[in-house]
Formats: sequence, structure tokens, C-alpha cells
Amino acid sequence: MPELPDITVYIEALEHRVLGHVLERVQIAGPSLLRTANPPITAVENRKVMEFRRIGKRIAIGLEDEGSAGERLWLVLHLMIAGRLHWSEKRKTPDGRRILAAFDLDNGTLTLTEAGTRKRASLHLVKGDAELSKLDPGGIDVLQADLGEFSKVLTSENHTLKRALTDPHFFSGIGNAYSDEILHAAQLSPVALTQKLKPEEIQRLLHATQKTLLEWTQRLRDEAGIAPRGNGVAAKQGKFPEKVTAFRPEMAVHGRYGQPCPRCGAKVQRIRYAANETNYCPQCQTGGRLLADRSLSRLLREDWPKTQEELEERVGKSPKSP
Repeated sequence: MPELPDITVYIEALEHRVLGHVLERVQIAGPSLLRTANPPITAVENRKVMEFRRIGKRIAIGLEDEGSAGERLWLVLHLMIAGRLHWSEKRKTPDGRRILAAFDLDNGTLTLTEAGTRKRASLHLVKGDAELSKLDPGGIDVLQADLGEFSKVLTSENHTLKRALTDPHFFSGIGNAYSDEILHAAQLSPVALTQKLKPEEIQRLLHATQKTLLEWTQRLRDEAGIAPRGNGVAAKQGKFPEKVTAFRPEMAVHGRYGQPCPRCGAKVQRIRYAANETNYCPQCQTGGRLLADRSLSRLLREDWPKTQEELEERVGKSPKSP
């Protein structure tokens, strides 16, 4: 599932190509993709793209307002696990099998594809910021959070660290892959309980979270050759990010079961539970103890919905809500 670094770079690549251009036509072939009926999807056609926002792991595309007093229309894409975006200067026709939608602009076409037979990606069309906010799970932006805010949210409920970091109602944009990397950087166990953490451990976790997400965002920018607008250097369009994946050879532990930890050389271990897997270094994170036994797998399973989709779609207030 594309997470904060991937979504950020997707948006920066789209800003270079799409911002200020006219969305001429939307073609939808995936029967389960569009989740709203009012406004109709045709309402966005022949409107200029005005802005982009990241809403958790969603990409929100803002189109010009309806008249002087109108409210902005928002196309909101959630790619889920297997959804990906692609850019072409040529027109594309969605087939409903792999290409679920095509957004034809005056300078090219943005397509949404989804691998596999289970189609979970979603598209919402909403009108105005109030309706857009209803699609926000409510997690805080950890890159903007100070220690007090981070600690308050983290310890608001007593979950395992793995669960807390990946719950979109707690923290915005963190999923399975980067939570593994964050916990390795912080040298903390994925099954440590949030309300039992020491203050210095919480501080270390915040630092590791911000550092990991920022470093990976910049790594993905560099890989695509993108320089974002307004960062103090000349903007650069670069390549459209096509190889968006949760498994990268440069990662420390995620997806590297049985391989050496880059810090200490111990073999990376894993815990499997439901449809999820957690990777960790026993030497760096758990004092040499292996966690992949029945009791700990059960602990994570009980602290985790059966699927990542269930966690993403769980209904409830965020910890920062009154």
C-alpha cells in the first residue's frame, strides 16, 4: 500500500504535470471503484485542476469552483494495496480488468490500475472542504507534531507499537512497510505496549518516525528526479514514479526476513498474523529474543484487524477528537 513518502511523491509528480490543466473527461470501467453518486462524475469534466492534498493515504485532486461562490469539487483516490497511478501523453482506455479509470486532461492521461482479482481501490467525488474532511481518518501529521502531541496520541490507547503506528486514526500515512523501518530505527519492539513506554523511548520513536519518513520521501524524489515546487530550489518534473512498491532492497528490515540486519548483522525475523507480517531485528529491537511464537502472534492478531483494509476503514474518532 502506498504510504506517506509514496503519496507525497505521487502528488509532486502530478503537480508538475496536471496543475493548471483542464480535466476534459473521466472514464471509469471498474464497477466497484466509484463510491459516490452525487455529484455525478461528469461534474468534474472541463474543469481546471487547482490543487492537490494528501488525506492520510489518499490523494485529493481539487478542481475549480462552481462560480464565484461555489465550492471546490474534490476527486479523492485511495489506492489501497495494489492500486497504482500512471501518466501518459497518449489517450488510454480503461478495460475494467487492470486499468480501472482514465482521467483525460488537455495534455495527457492519468490512469489508475489495480493488480489482482480483488478490486479495493476507491474513488470519491465530493463537494467542498466539509465533505472532504469526512474522508480524513483523523490521524495527526507526524512530520508536524511536537513531542507532546505525539506522546498524547500514542498513549491514548494501550496498543502494540505496530498497531498504533499504522492506525490511520492515530497517525496519518504510515502503513506496514514504514512502521517496520521506523521501529527498527528507534530500536523498539513491535509488540511493546504504548502505555508502558518510557519518556525517552517515546522521544526516540518520534525522532525515528520523522527521520525515516523524510529520508524515504527524499530518496523516492531522487529516484524519480523530482524537485518539488516551492522548496527553495528550481522545480524539476523528473519521471513519473512507476515503481511504487512496499519492498525495496535499501530497507533495513521490511521484507528482508532471513537477511542480515544492516546495523548488527543478525538475521531479520518475522511475525505472521492474519494477512499481515512484521519484520524486526531481534538483536537491535528485542534484546536477542525471538517474538515469532504462538503467544506473541496471538497478541498481535488480537490487537489488529483481520486485514489492512479493515484497519483503514475502521469507524471511530481519532485520539485528537474531543
